[in-house]
Parts: sequence; structure tokens; C-alpha cells
Amino acid sequence: MTWSVSQTRRFTRQYKKLHDNTVADVDHAVEKVQQNPEIGERKKGDLAALYVYKFHSSGQLYLLGYTMDEDIRLVYLEAVGSDENFYRDIKR
Repeated sequence: MTWSVSQTRRFTRQYKKLHDNTVADVDHAVEKVQQNPEIGERKKGDLAALYVYKFHSSGQLYLLGYTMDEDIRLVYLEAVGSDENFYRDIKR
């Protein structure tokens, strides 16, 4: 059974800046997360609620950060971007 997906403002802004070929890969990654939210790696410490799913697009590693609300089966897409400064930016 699939989960519902909701986007945060940060994710929407980052998503709009991506190239078309990367957008297709992000959409595919979102579908995978929607099918199985446990696929991502759960972070520790300050980002304990965050899950990160890693995927490649155009030969570059991208990270999709999300949180889950298991009671209502909802995935919140928090951020997407290259691994460069990803965690620093999401802590803000």
C-alpha cells in the first residue's frame, strides 16, 4: 500500500531549480520512497527524524531527505540536492 506524499516549501524551491533530466530521476526516487518509506537511511543526532534516500542522476549523487508520519501514512519531502552541503543546509 502506498503512502501519501506532501512537499515542504524548501523541497519545492530546490525541486524547481533542478534540470529536466534530474527532475525525472527525483520523481522516480519519490515513487520508490512512496512505495516503501523504510528504504531510506535514518539519521542520528540532530537529524534523528530524517530519512535520506540516495540516488544517482547524470553521474552525480543526489540525496532525498524526508520524514514520515506513520499514524496517517504520510511522507513529508523535506529536501533534495547533491551531497555537497546537504546536511548543513537542512539543519537550518
